[in-house]
Amino acid sequence: MLDTKPLLIAREFPAIQRADLEILQVNLGYLCNLSCTHCHVNAGPRRKELMDKDTIDIVLDVIKARNVKTLDLTGGAPEMNPHFRYLVQEARALGVEVIDRCNITILSEPGYEDLAQFLADNQVTIVASLPCYTQDNVDAQRGKGVFDASIKGLLALNQLGYGREGSGLTLNLVYNPGGAFLPPSQAKLQQDYKDRLKADWGIEFNELYTITNMPISRFGSMLMSKGQFNEYMQLLLDNYQAHNLATVMCRTTVSVDYQGDVYDCDFNQMLAMPALDKQGERRHLKDLLTHDLKGDNIEVAGHCFGCTAGAGSSCGGSLS
Repeated sequence: MLDTKPLLIAREFPAIQRADLEILQVNLGYLCNLSCTHCHVNAGPRRKELMDKDTIDIVLDVIKARNVKTLDLTGGAPEMNPHFRYLVQEARALGVEVIDRCNITILSEPGYEDLAQFLADNQVTIVASLPCYTQDNVDAQRGKGVFDASIKGLLALNQLGYGREGSGLTLNLVYNPGGAFLPPSQAKLQQDYKDRLKADWGIEFNELYTITNMPISRFGSMLMSKGQFNEYMQLLLDNYQAHNLATVMCRTTVSVDYQGDVYDCDFNQMLAMPALDKQGERRHLKDLLTHDLKGDNIEVAGHCFGCTAGAGSSCGGSLS
């Protein structure tokens, strides 16, 4: 795979610092039942990296020590980590909101038939990737049969109350562009999704998040192989909005990899750009037990223009 990191670190980006820690985003491993073309994690069925229980217990210790209010679980397919349910239950017992970044098709995999009910029983917020409301676009980006499995999963979640008004069970969807272009207006696209999914399938959900594709990992390699990398970077630069710096997710979110190493964001994790202390040493989860990251410098490079272009981008959708 072609590496875009040397090109990205050569580009300057404005300096930014951390604010109060609000969200602990934990990557439970790169194992996944899918291999999506836009995946910045390079996740797939053959990946072996998984967070062990000792590290998961440190996650819980950090939640208590730093009074973290939101635990954001990602992967791969985070549910494929054998300690996923233990972590969810322990975090919920602490009163923490738990977000599961679910690809929905996992609900149809053998051995996961009771997963949807488990998520509902523990009032887990689901953020589900669905890059389009049409079959052709979804299957082209994520693999043949993924759209049908996604619809089946969404219907099952709706039956449990997810996405329905008054249920208390939140179901948010995620849109990623299918190519080298920026997402459209989040508000308009959300309404399009709601109209089409309701009319075609009777599916309901709460919000749609639009997330810009980062020129790294699998997507970055695709740009390089097609000779589109420089053009895409210019698109990000031309649409840079300085006001988005105030609300980029790295200011309030810490990303943790499966080994417990700390990064300023999930994208930095994939670029092997760890969060560093004042001595230039990489930080580990254990450091968060005693150290407040507020005021620390954030590691930045050219891919950060992806979070600040246009309406901005974060794991919670557009910034403005």
